[in-house]
Amino acid sequence: MVFQDFIEIDGKHGRSIMADIRYDPSNEAKPILIFSHGFKGFKDWGHFNLIADAFANEGFVVIKFNFSHNGGTTDQLIDFPDLDAFANNNFTIELDDLGSVIDWIYSTDTFSEQVLDKENISLLGHSRGGAIAILKGNEDQRVKKVISWSAVSTMERWDDETLEKWKKEGILYVLNGRTRQNMPMFFQLYDNYMANINRLDVARACSSMNIPQLIIHGTEDDSVKPSEANCLHQLNPKSVLRLIEGANHTLGGKHPFDGNELPEATRIAIDKTINFIK
Repeated sequence: MVFQDFIEIDGKHGRSIMADIRYDPSNEAKPILIFSHGFKGFKDWGHFNLIADAFANEGFVVIKFNFSHNGGTTDQLIDFPDLDAFANNNFTIELDDLGSVIDWIYSTDTFSEQVLDKENISLLGHSRGGAIAILKGNEDQRVKKVISWSAVSTMERWDDETLEKWKKEGILYVLNGRTRQNMPMFFQLYDNYMANINRLDVARACSSMNIPQLIIHGTEDDSVKPSEANCLHQLNPKSVLRLIEGANHTLGGKHPFDGNELPEATRIAIDKTINFIK
């Protein structure tokens, strides 16, 4: 049986981090897996709850959370009611949010050491969240393993024309095809990136990674090409690369997600992740 608790963590940038924690309540310390969602994502997207339950049933304590500025609120965790927060998000905020979740693990008195094996923390991230996991895993010695699903190999996703227009207008809009929202990003994101370029260099983080790293990617990912997974693997030859034949960017998931059966590609990714951590 999987227990679930909801937690609110103080962020370092003026907004709360909403999270949930799932675990089997048996009396033994369990490895911790922290899950980071991607761009235009949230912790309850699609089949993420089923994924978390699958890991919890295999003996993990699973924490998944909304980045503080992803556009969700404490009252509405799903979708994006606060586009101003989304516009003010940036990569260092997300790195700091993930750090705050790890800080919470070490400071909480809600869960005893019989539940949380604080010396066995792994990070799992999807898409941009995968890159955030890689960056945090490289800079935080409390992290013991890093796993990325469909991760980007660089935070720079803009061509010169887009960048010039963004800088001139101060704002860039990205259409959310599902909600039909034009989601704004202020130019501060790019300024923040350039001001922290060493900390946010995914290639540099992979090259200097000194903990085990697993890279999972679908061969039919049209959003983040499999070549980016190969790039990450080449940057860290000690990493483990697993390509899932025929899998797309979300490993078969969609939002909303119907049913209680995980897609085959997601089940494969879960199995590979569990085997890697254990």
